[in-house]
Amino acid sequence: MDLGIAGRTALVCGASKGLGYGCAEALVREGVNLVIVARGAEALDAAAASLKATAAGSAGRPFVKQVAADITTAEGRAAAFAAHADYDIVVTNAGGPPPGDFRDWDREAWIKALDANMLTPVELIKATVDGMAARGFGRIVNITSSSVKAPIDILGLSNGARSGLTGFVAGVARTGLAAKGVTLNNLLPGSFDTDRLKGTLAGAAKKTGQDIDAIRASRQKNIPAGRFGTPAEFGAICAFLCSVHAGYVTGQNWLADGGAYPGTY
Repeated sequence: MDLGIAGRTALVCGASKGLGYGCAEALVREGVNLVIVARGAEALDAAAASLKATAAGSAGRPFVKQVAADITTAEGRAAAFAAHADYDIVVTNAGGPPPGDFRDWDREAWIKALDANMLTPVELIKATVDGMAARGFGRIVNITSSSVKAPIDILGLSNGARSGLTGFVAGVARTGLAAKGVTLNNLLPGSFDTDRLKGTLAGAAKKTGQDIDAIRASRQKNIPAGRFGTPAEFGAICAFLCSVHAGYVTGQNWLADGGAYPGTY
């Protein structure tokens, strides 16, 4: 299927690896120009090299630019917009805050979580949607978490910050932007085979003394799909939401978790 977005330009945050990279790769395969942002310059350079190789074989030979910056800061966002001013597609993405007991979190911990997982996406949306509307096309996809649907007790910082973003997007998406060709949606990952998941499994193995492969098998067994997701298939969902075919989808929370969420709604 031709997604109809060749020649568009996307900002993809946290794109040096994992789900952000999966989204960037899927978009560049569709001929989308990329500006990718991440804090780690070395990993970002490696990602950019791989994406440029993919771009060379894609329709229109799209460009790939990398910006080593912290997108959660005003300086980082300024650097992303200095690389390109008018984005047609924005994929927001930031690592989740650490787990723990809410009794141990002070105001600073909450502000840091809100800055990364709510306020930064809000700032990126504010900076881009009006220009998208004026040009008649725009796609915002926020990578959030399955915990928005099924909160995880030890991830209170993430539950709170990402739920705040979810409510904000639900309102903004219904302010007439869709009539001007601009959609805003959230993409909620469950368990995907990324470095973050591997670190989580390693931490569980160390804490419990269990074999890491046994923990992996146990967690996969609880997923109806019988496995963890891959960044590539997550990216494919993101690319569809960014496509011309998804213009009638806005203000939605797309859950990609292999069927792990047990609810009807």
